[in-house]
Amino acid sequence: MIDTIIFDFGDVFINLDFDATQKALHELGIKEWNSELDKLNKSYEVGKIDELEFIKGVQKHTNGAELVTIREAWNALLLDFPLYRLEFLQMISSKYRLFLLSNTDSTHIDKFEHKVGQSFARDFYSCFEKVYFSFEIGQRKPDENTYKYIIGNHNLVPKKTLFVDDKLENIEGAKNVGLQTWHINPKTEDVTSLLEIIKTI
Repeated sequence: MIDTIIFDFGDVFINLDFDATQKALHELGIKEWNSELDKLNKSYEVGKIDELEFIKGVQKHTNGAELVTIREAWNALLLDFPLYRLEFLQMISSKYRLFLLSNTDSTHIDKFEHKVGQSFARDFYSCFEKVYFSFEIGQRKPDENTYKYIIGNHNLVPKKTLFVDDKLENIEGAKNVGLQTWHINPKTEDVTSLLEIIKTI
């Protein structure tokens, strides 16, 4: 019997277009996302470096792009957050313990909050018992310790806890600590199908 749900954020609630950021960065001179940039990104996602350090690090790989232009390119992936998903979340928040666990950075969260407005963002966050962003907690999925951190903080029972994510590696990490999982496909599925999924677990 599921009594708790841990949700991912991107491509579960807010729609993303990774190609948009890739295209925008390409126009700034970044032909490929190499290992150095990947390492920089992961350091930023766990809060080891701040926004300025991250964007300046990316700037070295561009054709001399302005910092503000790089920030805009980095945020290009953030699309819409349909209201019906928030309404669904509000509806189930009285039936389940809800948590948010996202690999993200302060640039994307700042942009999200400005994009949807403070009232919408506040309504969204208030649906959760606790919101966990990787840049705030210093760890990211699919590290098993990230899931254990939340389980331990809230005395969750893994077999009664459903983890929802669109990335397979994150699903595998969750399975390794005993969580129930739903590997959602954002192209063909919507989070509002959750109650039907739960029936099959």
